[in-house]
Amino acid sequence: MTLALWPLEMLYRLAWLIRRSLYALGLRPSQAVNATVIVVGNVVAGGGGKTPLTIALVQHLKQQGYKVGVVSRGYGRTYLGVQMVQAHSSPGQVGDEPLLIFNKCKVPVAVGVKRVEAARHLLHQHPEVNILVCDDGLQHWALKRDIEICVMDSMGIGNGHMLPAGPLREAWPRKVDLLLHTHHRTLPEGFESTRQLSPVAINGLGQEVTLSSLQNEPVEVVCGIAKPDAFTDMLKASKIQISHLTALPDHDDFSNWQPTQAHLKLLCTEKDAVKLWPKQAQALSVPLLFEPEKKFWQAFDALVKARHRYH
Repeated sequence: MTLALWPLEMLYRLAWLIRRSLYALGLRPSQAVNATVIVVGNVVAGGGGKTPLTIALVQHLKQQGYKVGVVSRGYGRTYLGVQMVQAHSSPGQVGDEPLLIFNKCKVPVAVGVKRVEAARHLLHQHPEVNILVCDDGLQHWALKRDIEICVMDSMGIGNGHMLPAGPLREAWPRKVDLLLHTHHRTLPEGFESTRQLSPVAINGLGQEVTLSSLQNEPVEVVCGIAKPDAFTDMLKASKIQISHLTALPDHDDFSNWQPTQAHLKLLCTEKDAVKLWPKQAQALSVPLLFEPEKKFWQAFDALVKARHRYH
């Protein structure tokens, strides 16, 4: 299959090289904004742990006293213009991941297909912000960045081929400031992280349930994420008995989904909960506890200290 797709891969690679060269030569300018820009992204198609790292970075920077904002495309939303995420926003308006980031981090979040426009809109609305974290956007070179962080999950770079013959959005290796493995390490370089499920799940009514209390009863699980196995494997490791699993496409809005076994407790991810709770308030969201290793934070803090220019 890889060999059959080789001609298409070469066309994709050529288009990528031309686009990258236009920015490298300044024929397409990368535009700066009045804040330090940190881009979190990956070089493969699909989820790789960008949003959990974005949340971890924002929370870490807030603890350091920085005024932080977040820029995201907002996949899955119906309106593609630039807008701020609000407390009353719906996932259909702003996207599930930006809404999750807003709810967890309590910082300004702007969504827009063009990251530069979203960044400028956020800074206009919140001029106090001095660091912007861009959730996804490693390949969106129109926004000038100060720090690039690449995440890589257990798939690594796959077969090493670019789309469509392989998973790579761009050629690897490529220079980044930090490489973080969000699952099992696949390359010798980069930093490691740990990820596990919270021992406590919560529903849309604010009621908490320990995972250990669910071990002796079957449950139903639904998720609309890029790699559902990552979630279900952790549930199984917590001795959760999955009676029925529905894996929907990433960013699915759940409009055509209903529980198949109404008598069972329903488990989902935090990302899914922002869409499920308006319809299924009893659904139990199981938070992900994600933490990069200490050496990553030391390297990250050194980069921020060296490149942060806005106060």
